[in-house]
Amino acid sequence: MTRANGAAMEPARQNQEMAPRDGTAPTERQLNGPQTTGREYRNLSEPRYEVGREIDVAVVMRDGVRLLADVYRPAAEGEFPVLVSASPYPRQIQDLGAPMGFIEAGASSFFVSRGYVHVIANLRGTGGSDGTFSLFDQTEREDMHDLVEWAGSRPWSDGNVGMIGISYFAMTQLEAAVEQPPHLKAIFPVAVTADLYEAVWHHGLLNATFFNSWLTTVGVAAAHGEDLWRGKVLNAMRKALKAQSVHSRLEHLNGESALAAMKSFMRARYDAHPWDDLRFAASIEHPVRDAFWDERNLLTRLDRVDIPVYLGCDWDNAPLHLPSTFSTLAALRHNPDVRVAMLGEHGLSWPWESLHHEALAWFDQWLKGADTGITDGPPIRYMLTGADEWRTTDTWPPPESSLRELALRWDGLLDEQEGTPGARDYLCITRDFQQMPDANLPEDLAPHLQWESAPLDANLDVVGNIELRLDATLSTSDASLIATLLDVAPDGTAATITAGWLRASLRSVNESASRPGAPVLDCREPIAVPPHQLLSYRIPIVPNAHRFLPGHRIGLVITSDDQAKHAPAIMGFRHPPAAPAVRVSIRSSSRLVLPVLPA
Repeated sequence: MTRANGAAMEPARQNQEMAPRDGTAPTERQLNGPQTTGREYRNLSEPRYEVGREIDVAVVMRDGVRLLADVYRPAAEGEFPVLVSASPYPRQIQDLGAPMGFIEAGASSFFVSRGYVHVIANLRGTGGSDGTFSLFDQTEREDMHDLVEWAGSRPWSDGNVGMIGISYFAMTQLEAAVEQPPHLKAIFPVAVTADLYEAVWHHGLLNATFFNSWLTTVGVAAAHGEDLWRGKVLNAMRKALKAQSVHSRLEHLNGESALAAMKSFMRARYDAHPWDDLRFAASIEHPVRDAFWDERNLLTRLDRVDIPVYLGCDWDNAPLHLPSTFSTLAALRHNPDVRVAMLGEHGLSWPWESLHHEALAWFDQWLKGADTGITDGPPIRYMLTGADEWRTTDTWPPPESSLRELALRWDGLLDEQEGTPGARDYLCITRDFQQMPDANLPEDLAPHLQWESAPLDANLDVVGNIELRLDATLSTSDASLIATLLDVAPDGTAATITAGWLRASLRSVNESASRPGAPVLDCREPIAVPPHQLLSYRIPIVPNAHRFLPGHRIGLVITSDDQAKHAPAIMGFRHPPAAPAVRVSIRSSSRLVLPVLPA
């Protein structure tokens, strides 16, 4: 049998077994994380079906390569809408229940018991699938098209296909959507990256802590097979982790920062090809935007997407998926059927189970034709952290927000008034440079600078796009510039809110695409910094929505090396410094630009 695009279809290898249900009913294992954005829904599918599973189902792509998939479907006759999840992560552990950043396809039994088929597939070169992993390129996009069309034409499919899952599972949803497979009717790409450069390079600074660990771990996982993933040890873990008393303790674990736990779980053995090849290409050969990254940038292709899209992320995810959530939203402004959920702390814990009721309302609306209420009201719903309440807006940033500029004063105060003009200096020196013989280094300069506002006398809601306009001189021809926004409590403890990054030589701004509070950096042609010459830098700070409470202070830390212990680093993601040593002098004419809602 063949599909219209010519790709052959193979029958599944039957290996059916029953799985427990997940949900919110007393008889079900309870899902972790927030389940809705504060709305009440109607006409939602009820859990009616037992869950069956077929493993190692071969799906043949247009070039003959076979992807392997596990198919979870209602143990009943009939045709059902299908949810597809695809990634390089082992499909065999998506039901493990462990707090690992790779378990992100969603709780199959929640959706299947409510009348959906859930297909979880491995990309090329992973999880036993044929071929070679190629990292978010055109081949992967074509595979996602073929996978969706295969799912839409199965005997158990009613022809309506959606896609679900977060992180890489969300990225493959956008890959499929830009290829426009006819059976794809709606997607739910929460915590997505549409432009891979945004995640690997933070405006020219390598996101090394994450990217190197992530790619190594994917390579290690791809080197293991069924004996590990469905073996006695993990099956015993699977049973233990399903217990509600154990499962409920995982609700507040962050999966991205848990990558190290997964890496230590397995021996670090993997084939150099393609993993080291991809690492070399992404982190050494292509440090600026070029054809390599253009192929892996979906933002320029999203104008093709006219199916319903549900975006979202958690505010903590500033160094990975949060920036792309907003650039994706902007690229989909032509699409009237886009909805957004911005979550607060622990909004995305691992294994991913949050927002399942939200997703059920989404897919019941678009795949089953039910009126669930998911499209009621403003399209963007966000948690205002600090206030811990849901807010809504029709557009981002909220139109009622206004920009407030705070000067980085010479005395360390953040204030609307600059006062006496002046400057503050810091000196960042890498450990290797410090150990050089005959190094005559100043001892009176700190490796970072911090500014704080006066204590606030009322709530201050910062909601929208944030920018740092930095007037500074550097002692070198290049340097890292790293800014972290803090909420400083009355007792002096500081919570990181968001951050921004820039390699000074990639400071060129695309003026036609930028607007106040939201500079767009080109990151294509490095321009050397004239040492000791005053220059202006526009540094985008990742958007946020946060309430600073009375008595708290707004804090800002600037450094050129976040690998040192002194430097804050959101989620522990750090960057190799662009220079081994640099002295930076920051003028009081610099401004922190904050979007502030009316009191």
